[in-house]
Amino acid sequence: MPFSRLASFGQETPLRILLVDAGRGVSMALAGVVQPWRTAARLLGPERLQVDVLPLAALLAAGPAERQQHHIALVVADEEYVPLAPAQLRGLVEYCQQSKVWGAVGSAVLWLVRAGVMDGLRTALPWSLYAETDEAAERAILTPNLFELDGDRLSCCGGAASIDFTLTLIDSLYGSDVQAQIKEILCIDRIRAQSDRQRVALQARFGALQPKLSEAVALMEANIEEPLSTDDIANLVGISRRQLERQFKQYLGSVPSRYYLELRLQRARQLLLDTNHSIVQVGLICGFSSGSHFSTAYGALFGITPREERQRKLRPSS
Repeated sequence: MPFSRLASFGQETPLRILLVDAGRGVSMALAGVVQPWRTAARLLGPERLQVDVLPLAALLAAGPAERQQHHIALVVADEEYVPLAPAQLRGLVEYCQQSKVWGAVGSAVLWLVRAGVMDGLRTALPWSLYAETDEAAERAILTPNLFELDGDRLSCCGGAASIDFTLTLIDSLYGSDVQAQIKEILCIDRIRAQSDRQRVALQARFGALQPKLSEAVALMEANIEEPLSTDDIANLVGISRRQLERQFKQYLGSVPSRYYLELRLQRARQLLLDTNHSIVQVGLICGFSSGSHFSTAYGALFGITPREERQRKLRPSS
């Protein structure tokens, strides 16, 4: 798991985190980032962890001599995208890139995409902003995941996923015991994985503008056990395969076959965690006639095999 590369940061004393409040009022994205970090700071003490929350206006007004060094910097904005002036965007990037690892949460991810600092990197951009992308976004690798770490760059789609993202960072830095204490304090039961999809109502999001895309995804969701081919799906929705692939690339950041595979694997993961079906049964239910193919595909997406996933479920919590 890429986030495990951050473990060495947890040895820094103190580890300094910068959270830039770039929204326009309280948002779920901001609360989901700030509250877990502040709870961690109380548990660990200022000698181990220091968390600074800075409004965007104050950051942009800071001169070079006033800029403090941080190990991790995150720019957090709510889901409504508001463009920044070029000078503001340059100032934001210049400040944040002094940190060893940095990135954005929610609509602020699109600022970094348009600044070109996500070029060639896996990027978790909020679904609601896909319609706002332009040629700059084509240089980033947009994924359907909740959050990403690629190189030294972090991104998270925001909303409730901000909590999953922040707790994953804390686990990577300080271990599962600290994470478990924060979960208990904040009454959080389950943390979604990095590779979980951004859950959206496609019909609500694209239905009026892209009915064929919504119909194609609905066909995939209805045919998990016996998957359809990309050509079959294109024929059923009444467009060419090329048109279908172009819509998936533009709005979902994937190709139909990959999106379909990940949809089936997400369903398999849910069954492994929430039912007592055998691993063979789960594979068959999700359209995998070969156990080895199922295991290989599952491992490539989630970083563990179906057997390891089931064993992790059965292992007592810390």
